[in-house]
Amino acid sequence: MNRIARDLDIIPSTALHILRTLAHEDLVAFDPNTKRYGLGVGVLGIARNMLGGSSFVQASQAHLNAIAAEFDVAAIAVELDSHDHMVVAALARSRLNLSIHVNIGSHFPALISATGRCIAAQRNWDRDELAKRFEELRWQNPPSFQVWLDEIEAARRDGFAIDDGNYIRGIIILAAPMAQTTGAPSRAIVAVGLAGQLDVVQRQALAQKLRETADNLAD
Repeated sequence: MNRIARDLDIIPSTALHILRTLAHEDLVAFDPNTKRYGLGVGVLGIARNMLGGSSFVQASQAHLNAIAAEFDVAAIAVELDSHDHMVVAALARSRLNLSIHVNIGSHFPALISATGRCIAAQRNWDRDELAKRFEELRWQNPPSFQVWLDEIEAARRDGFAIDDGNYIRGIIILAAPMAQTTGAPSRAIVAVGLAGQLDVVQRQALAQKLRETADNLAD
């Protein structure tokens, strides 16, 4: 508690009063063993209300359900946060037992995977800036920098991107970005499945479906 007071530049008694109020509302919880405060279950209700009131979540959920049912993949709507991460805002699960676990609120680096190629395609970064950001990414099966650049250019041309086992071995991830308006956050519609599950024709059909969905949601 004293550290919290120091960090916030307030007196300890004020910090204690605030923490007790937050604890009463279940927004924070005190661990008597570690003597530390952490987030409480009350924040789940705030998050649930926020997501329930999001027009992006409400508009995308039916589309995600349809994609998941048609292609038997996990269909996801993501949004870029202020910390350069993509956050899962809405989700429709696959009937398959995928080796990747995704939940509402899960987040991952903005430039990783198929979504990363889409986000990079929306930016006007030069080669040096892209090289710097590429070096910060962590993949299970990383593409070469030149291949990554070529795939960013393909995403810019085609309106979608595919990560075939680069981010996570054995997992294929497809993404289509939503058109950006001034000041709006970057968003994308994503599908996650097993790499051996979709042949070339199915991948292209799924990619086009994601592209159509992103375009519809951006209207």
